[in-house]
Amino acid sequence: MLEELKEEVCRRNKDLLKYGLVAWTSGNVSGRDSETGLVVIKPSGVPYEEMEPEDMVVVDGEGRVVEGKLRPSVDLPHHLFLYRHLPEMGGMAHTHSPYATSFAALGRPIPVYLTAIADVFGGSIPCARFATNRDDDIGRAILEAKGRGPAVILRSHGIWTFGATPAEAVRAAVMVEEVAKTCHLALLLGQPEELPPEEVERWWERYHTRYGQET
Repeated sequence: MLEELKEEVCRRNKDLLKYGLVAWTSGNVSGRDSETGLVVIKPSGVPYEEMEPEDMVVVDGEGRVVEGKLRPSVDLPHHLFLYRHLPEMGGMAHTHSPYATSFAALGRPIPVYLTAIADVFGGSIPCARFATNRDDDIGRAILEAKGRGPAVILRSHGIWTFGATPAEAVRAAVMVEEVAKTCHLALLLGQPEELPPEEVERWWERYHTRYGQET
């Protein structure tokens, strides 16, 4: 069942470790099949190095396991809540990458100090309020804060990123950590200035209309 999606989700989970976005077994990536609405997510507490596509867990929209012998990630309810409210998304990633999470610890957004932030995120990377792990509070906090960009910092917790595919979600997570590191270092040296709104729009428009190759 959903063999290609399971392979993709497994590969992108391993990318979290590859790019230094997670430690030990923390973090997770999921993917949603647009035809069936089924979601594939990593199993809970399994080391990334040991995971194989057949270890991925397939669930329905209510979180019932459709296929898989292992328990799904404990963050599954938040993924499902967000998929229900962001139907255009086909992939999500959750990390505790250190530089980006330093902003989460402070409850601060990452201002649009860099053209790279304008490119990918279309403005500051927002920071959501603190959320408990009860019911749908995490998902609601993320939705409240989410702008047009593919990332939200969750106060005192970590990072959530989104995309049309699991690969896009992981790419956004990589970019969040990259710009967070640069901003963190810049703030040690002084006080950067934010880009003017009109420049943010120019960089966002160019990136989303002319960057890359046509498919």
